[in-house]
Amino acid sequence: MVVQAPKTGRVPPGQISQNTFDFLLQLKSPECNDREWFKLHEPVFRQAETEFKLFVEKLTDLFPEVDPEIPPLPPKDVIYRIYRDIRFSNDKTPYKTNFSATFSRSGRKGIFAGYHIMITPGGESLLAAGTWCPGKNELATIRSHIQRNPSRLRRTINAPLFVKNFGSANPVSKGRRRNIFGRDDELKTAPKGIDKDHKDIDLLKCRSFVVVHQFTDDEVLSPAFGQTVMEVIRAARPLVYWYALFPILNFVPGHR
Repeated sequence: MVVQAPKTGRVPPGQISQNTFDFLLQLKSPECNDREWFKLHEPVFRQAETEFKLFVEKLTDLFPEVDPEIPPLPPKDVIYRIYRDIRFSNDKTPYKTNFSATFSRSGRKGIFAGYHIMITPGGESLLAAGTWCPGKNELATIRSHIQRNPSRLRRTINAPLFVKNFGSANPVSKGRRRNIFGRDDELKTAPKGIDKDHKDIDLLKCRSFVVVHQFTDDEVLSPAFGQTVMEVIRAARPLVYWYALFPILNFVPGHR
């Protein structure tokens, strides 16, 4: 029997409801994350999907106040589908357990640094900003710039508002993330051709230039969540703009 969308617990357009969290939480259970269950719960999914779309539209409307470089693209150009690509994965569950979108000069596609929002229950919702694993040539350009002039990046990652939202600018132990450092995004040794004692070796070891801010479930469900997200984006904007310093990375169509 097809399960109808909840008629209670709905929220005004631009907010995230407990109904959406409940649906995503069910998808985290293996017995629910299959095509048959999903088909029977499609009305519930469609309601949650529409709710997230309206939330994305709200963020789009707020962007001119915080980062006017982000164009007002339609939701389809920034929102990711809930269907997983399982072709090369050992995990064959067909559906993601989150809703997500990326805002950049070209939406979720392209070479531009930007802002990625992910909504999922359990205190795992987040805003990530910057550029993830740039290509070999791009990374070489970034490292060359850092060797010549690291000051702007240093100022960016040490700014009080930046540190407040993303942590202090110091490398951390493997498995943790703080500021632009951590996880598996750093080399264990100095990059080829760079002295291991270089004064900016911490920056030069980075393979990604990304920061992450996590949100509690209460924050996500709050009517003010849109504004909360934009305040984090305001803090992250200098890192995204720093990446835009590199014309070869940002203004050559089809570069990658």
